[in-house]
Amino acid sequence: MTSRRNFLRLGALGAGMFLTRCGIAREPDEKKLKSEPALPQFNAQNAPIVISTWNHGVAANAAAWPILLGGGASLDAVEKGVMVTESDPESTSVGYGGLPDRDGHVTLDACIMNAASQCGAVAFLENIENPISVARKVMEETPHVLLVGEGAYAFARKQGFPHKDLLTEKSREHWQNWLKQSQYTPIINRENHDTIGMLALDSQGNLAGACTTSGMAYKLHGRVGDSPIIAAGLFVDNEVGAACATGVGEAVIRVAGSHLVVELMRQGKSPEVACRLAVERVLSKHPDASNLQVGFLALNK
Repeated sequence: MTSRRNFLRLGALGAGMFLTRCGIAREPDEKKLKSEPALPQFNAQNAPIVISTWNHGVAANAAAWPILLGGGASLDAVEKGVMVTESDPESTSVGYGGLPDRDGHVTLDACIMNAASQCGAVAFLENIENPISVARKVMEETPHVLLVGEGAYAFARKQGFPHKDLLTEKSREHWQNWLKQSQYTPIINRENHDTIGMLALDSQGNLAGACTTSGMAYKLHGRVGDSPIIAAGLFVDNEVGAACATGVGEAVIRVAGSHLVVELMRQGKSPEVACRLAVERVLSKHPDASNLQVGFLALNK
């Protein structure tokens, strides 16, 4: 394990740009990776740390940071951080304002995991603005890890979460325009894959992570991606590090992507190399990557 933490987000708008930007080869060369421009690094004594995916992670980080700076727990920080994005109607791929499935339903997925390997998740959840908080309740108030659909909604209501229509006029308009063409295969682009994943390390040395999304725009009703799946969309091991994923969930699930990144770090790989090797694993399972977008974020101890 290295004495410094660093992180890497790998992502792109299409496979060609992805391959070019990341320099992916069929057998990644770690020497070549080390020769590339250095990524941001953090001294081991510089906790706390919070990192997240995509541009909307800036506001989420800003909400999480005061909790960490005040000596708060990483679990509280990641929950409060991603709630900002869930409640932002301008974010069309997370929470309130998310683009619906092809039947017009906004269905949400989320998971959360703490330093003790406790975790909770919800999937195919409708009419609840902050699924990440419901996921935390699943972790803390039930013996289960994952609740879905009507059961998840009923649980959320019993826990005091209010009912809310999540389909904004903006997202409704996008959906109605999509219906005019009704392409069976959802369009793969950044706008409908901006899952927010957040990882944090608090001043007590404890890691936590959260992942939340409204999923692939115009998906088949009932589809669930990687975001609520522990080991796919998110994985935390307090002895090693944490990782989360974004992009096409089916591709991440096929390789248990976030768990793979953490296990590679357990073997001594840096977060950068671990993420790149995980991306290579994804590509090896998808020879035709023309409609593939996948990214990983990682933090080691």
